[in-house]
Amino acid sequence: MNGSLVAVEELRRHGGALINVGSVASDLAFPFQGLYATSKHAVKGFTDTLRMELVAEGAPVSVTLVKPASIDTPLPNRARNYMDREPTLPPPIYPPSEVANAILHAAVHPQRDIFVGGGGKMFVLGKEFVPGAYDELAPVIMGLQKRSEAPRNPTGALHAPVLAGKERGDAPIYVMRTSVYTRSTLHPLTTTAIALGLAATAALFLGSQRARRQL
Repeated sequence: MNGSLVAVEELRRHGGALINVGSVASDLAFPFQGLYATSKHAVKGFTDTLRMELVAEGAPVSVTLVKPASIDTPLPNRARNYMDREPTLPPPIYPPSEVANAILHAAVHPQRDIFVGGGGKMFVLGKEFVPGAYDELAPVIMGLQKRSEAPRNPTGALHAPVLAGKERGDAPIYVMRTSVYTRSTLHPLTTTAIALGLAATAALFLGSQRARRQL
């Protein structure tokens, strides 16, 4: 909050973009991650309110909230762990470069919010349409956050740094190379053009096939 307010004072004079990083946990709750989800809900509430206030005063400032899904960082190794097993993030997991790309995009192309990872967006939509069904997934989500081995460093980085300087984590499952969903939302016109081109190609192909049959 303090960082955003200080930045906005400067941006009011010269214009620019304020980019806050939330999470899919800004819109969802995750068992075992109650405090994390609470903090990310707060980031969303503050960011949305600040955006509205800046719109009302006509300030030349765009406000973007980036919402990453599970990202392959050392977060599970650094968080304080109260479980009886080593923690991990629920799939699908995306590379940190996807988040960096979304932040850079928002700096020059104002966008209200950006989901990093189509899997996260899918869960948010599911929760909005059938919240009760999402609640029933709690046992599955809890199981997806536990690895088979015992905790390696349960105290995490609460009192001292852990694995300093490392960008990537050691996820036990496949990490996606990119997010097609996120890339398409960042460049919707390009994606639409490609989709229309593919549709036109398919239509021409089907039309030629019909013509051959008639001959």
